Amino acid sequence: MINRCAVLLWSLVVALPAFSAQHIAVHRPAIDTGDPSTIREIVEMERQAREASIHRDADFSQRTLAEDYVAITPLGQVTTKQDTVSARKSGQLRYDTIDVSDMVVRVYGDMAVVTARADVKGHQLGEDFSGPYRYTRVWVRRTGHWQAVSYQATVTQ
Repeated sequence: MINRCAVLLWSLVVALPAFSAQHIAVHRPAIDTGDPSTIREIVEMERQAREASIHRDADFSQRTLAEDYVAITPLGQVTTKQDTVSARKSGQLRYDTIDVSDMVVRVYGDMAVVTARADVKGHQLGEDFSGPYRYTRVWVRRTGHWQAVSYQATVTQ
């Protein structure tokens, strides 16, 4: 049972990279957080990621996850880019809805940190993994393109 739960939560982490903003709060710390166009780029990447999860688009993960990408599941498991691409290709993971809110985008030069809440409805291998989550994703701009380098999700109440 623990392995089945671990697989379900890992699968959620694989798909959470795909969220778009419904509500965006741009945090303005004392340092320069970047221009609004950069923030819009990151919000668009999050939207595309959400769509890719719903449609099980493995090509999106292949294009946008860095080779050294690392994700931490709600159970503390470490997953890689290849794990994520394989999970998308398997088709055993299905999302009905992914509703993102409370998104905050902070830009630091060629790096952006996104935090958000995601209310998810979905199944893997017939098991329901629906519920509320909080996640953090780190994007880095390399050779003019944004790539996700890190992701972490936590189950919330």
